Amino acid sequence: MNLRQIKYFCEVVEAGSAVQAAAQLFVAPTAISMQLAQLEEHLGGELFDRSRRPMELTALGKFFYPRAKELLAQARRLDEEAHGIAVGKLGWLGIGFTRSSIFSILPAAVRKFRESFPDVQLDLVELLSEYQVEQLREGRIHIGISRFIGTFDRPADLAHTVMFDDPFVAALPSNHPLAHQACISAADLGKEPFIIYPKDPLSAFGQQMLSLLRTAGENPVVAYEAIEIHTALALVAAGLGWTLVGKSISVNNRSDVVFLPVSDLQTGTTMVAVTRAGENSKLAEAFLSILIQQ
Repeated sequence: MNLRQIKYFCEVVEAGSAVQAAAQLFVAPTAISMQLAQLEEHLGGELFDRSRRPMELTALGKFFYPRAKELLAQARRLDEEAHGIAVGKLGWLGIGFTRSSIFSILPAAVRKFRESFPDVQLDLVELLSEYQVEQLREGRIHIGISRFIGTFDRPADLAHTVMFDDPFVAALPSNHPLAHQACISAADLGKEPFIIYPKDPLSAFGQQMLSLLRTAGENPVVAYEAIEIHTALALVAAGLGWTLVGKSISVNNRSDVVFLPVSDLQTGTTMVAVTRAGENSKLAEAFLSILIQQ
């Protein structure tokens, strides 16, 4: 039994006769008859009662027809989906992202990708940069949107595409005495409580921020350690301290927090798209291209 036999059988049922089915399929009537005979031989029984005019389905034919129709529909779907995946129009794409990226590049990139690939399943997974490497290697995500401070390791099995440099700015309560200044120095806030984030055993991000401030000549007192950046900014808004964030995060962010450049910080952050080296995915390439254009 093959798809051609099943297709010819269904066409005869719907056309009402083998002659009409042959005309619609642009084949000879003998070709239809031959395929039907082979199908019936394989099944071990007749599908049509040929003693009647027009032919009617036998009990076997009535059982076989709806299932044959469904099989043909599944074959068409398989063909369409496989072709779509081959040309990069269908499939799924896993994106791991740091929470800070939802303040800047991620929403616009997702919207643009959806416009071009509306039928692609897009899996968005919030992951700290330190966790994205394992997920990439295991094939659970195709792209990791990471944030690094200063230089960072680049394992040979991963490809790193720098999207943009994102200098640090200080996040202060909007009613802070320094809130109206155009720029501050680390020394201006040296004695005020500092809020670090994220609170995670694998992340060195918070300690790296402290190291930068110490390099600038200050030794900030850590008042709070927030689980993630949203919490850190909420603590800032509540007047419990200040913190550092990437400049891109300051755009369209909280109205109860101000973001000021810090003149004496020599190192900032870098937003990087990480993929598997040699990644052969049209969808990943398309999303990466969109990210770079943001």
